[in-house]
Amino acid sequence: MAMAGPTKPNSSLLKITLLHTWLLIFLLCFISYLLGTWRNVPVSITAATKPCVSPSLDFNPHHARDDGASSGEKVKTYPPCGVELSEYTPCEDPKRSHRFDRRRLIFRERHCPERNETLKCRIPAPPGYRNPFGWPASRDMAWYANVPHKELTVEKAVQNWIQFEGDRFRFPGGGTMFPHGADAYIDDIGKLIDLRNGSIRTAIDTGCGVASWGAYLLSRGILAMSFAPRDTHEAQVQFASSEECPHRSGSLHLSAFPIRPERLTWLIALAASFHGIYLIEVDRVLRPGGYWVLSGPPINWKTHWRGWQRTKEDLSAEQTRIENVAKSLCWTKLVEKGDIAIWQKPINHLHCKVNREVAQIPPLCPSQDPDKAWYTSMETCLTPLPKVTDDGAISGGELANWPERLNAIPPRIGKGMLPGITAEIFLRETALWERRVSYYKTVNNQLGLAGRYRNLLDMNAYLGGFAAALVQDPVWVMNVVPVEAKVNTLGAIYERGLIGTYHSWQVFSSLCEAMSTYPRTYDLIHANSLFTLYQDRCELEDILLEMDRVLRPEGSFILRDDVDVLVKVKRIIDSMNYDSQIVDHEDGPLVREKLLFAVKSYWTASAPSDDPPTS
Repeated sequence: MAMAGPTKPNSSLLKITLLHTWLLIFLLCFISYLLGTWRNVPVSITAATKPCVSPSLDFNPHHARDDGASSGEKVKTYPPCGVELSEYTPCEDPKRSHRFDRRRLIFRERHCPERNETLKCRIPAPPGYRNPFGWPASRDMAWYANVPHKELTVEKAVQNWIQFEGDRFRFPGGGTMFPHGADAYIDDIGKLIDLRNGSIRTAIDTGCGVASWGAYLLSRGILAMSFAPRDTHEAQVQFASSEECPHRSGSLHLSAFPIRPERLTWLIALAASFHGIYLIEVDRVLRPGGYWVLSGPPINWKTHWRGWQRTKEDLSAEQTRIENVAKSLCWTKLVEKGDIAIWQKPINHLHCKVNREVAQIPPLCPSQDPDKAWYTSMETCLTPLPKVTDDGAISGGELANWPERLNAIPPRIGKGMLPGITAEIFLRETALWERRVSYYKTVNNQLGLAGRYRNLLDMNAYLGGFAAALVQDPVWVMNVVPVEAKVNTLGAIYERGLIGTYHSWQVFSSLCEAMSTYPRTYDLIHANSLFTLYQDRCELEDILLEMDRVLRPEGSFILRDDVDVLVKVKRIIDSMNYDSQIVDHEDGPLVREKLLFAVKSYWTASAPSDDPPTS
């Protein structure tokens, strides 16, 4: 007991020391917790948000001529192709197409390269290529160096399509049947059907010439896809790219339009010859109550038959055939005035079925997937409209007028026709893409500026949320729905008043196919989880080489995907001389999905006197 007394002060001191130690540990843990919480707070997409992006990633156009590949890494390189391939469209290549049957112009259909014919080089811009004029100036002029073909200025001089002046082309707005200009021609149509109330939003122009009709419709809030083959008039539809309006290369001879049925409000045909099967295909893509406008032979043949160098009997017989086919499709002829004739498709098939009990030509198509339109031959049967019970009911559901149509619940979703997609999911997707596009604009501040981007491509569009979020910007978006997507959403995209098409990158094994468009069509390409969708189905480099082909010099990528996938993508595009950066997801660094922003370098094929480009 005598020795226990002196130990008490030491015991108290020890307790105090231990207490301080624990307090210090607790304080450090608390500070660490606060720091961790702060780092994991989701990013708020405001004007003040500054994503972590290298200052070297520059979205401004500079026309740098350096085409050297990145140094320091031993990666596969992709050299420039020869200048003779500057307009190469793999699946519409004239050299390959002439191997195929010329009956019904089958040789102008898609005929893609075999595996041993695919190129592993980058398609060059022609010497002297310059960025197009900004919209709307691009509607009226284009640089000659970008599309160096004067043939149309001679062959179509009388029709006032295109004029060559110095270093540029001018588009006066003329056409085969509207020499006084597309604007005046559209006004004439507007006197016959209402183009201003928002009921007409989407259209197709078949045989589009240089796409002036579609370009001038944009100012009226109507989105028209100009559709024409690569034909004897060299690069005809390519001018639509220079005019910066929606377009697609293709023909209407054997295969169906690569779009969903009953989606278009308006389809126009100019100076074209038609057979029954073509009008049946027009009927398939027109929505209930939609219009077919025909200008050109044989309309108003009594006035023009001498100029068309055809006999009265021939033209009269052709018009009779068209009238009979239209009647068999239950169309109503609304008006024929001057050089314009307009038919309207019925809003449902109730009366049509009654009238067809006697005359059943063409027959109704049997039960099948009406959405199937990729490598699908045109049918000789009438696609039945969705059933209704009331004479005044619109098959498939009524659409709101534009612009309310954009964010209204698409009828296909409201009726539960898209598996797994509800009205609530649609509204959530709409809000999500508003937030995502807002975030994109904080990373690439050029995205929201007029004139920098005009032609946009969304390679995996789903419900068109990316395009919808940009609808107030001076851009248009081609929405692509991959054939391999879990749900076919292209119909809902058109019901929103947007445009799009089907495409499949995978055809046979890992063989990938190109898009039906000319090189340098798009200013910006967006892809959401596209590479994950095609993982182990298609070679990554083939998809990226095709994206590079259709992207203009100094164009941009915005790619969303798993971080491991984007690391592989970055490695490839850096070897193609892109400036790229992987940035965090808009919800913070802990999300595996990342974003890759990239800018294509400016480079062109060498002029004959220049040294060849290097990679």
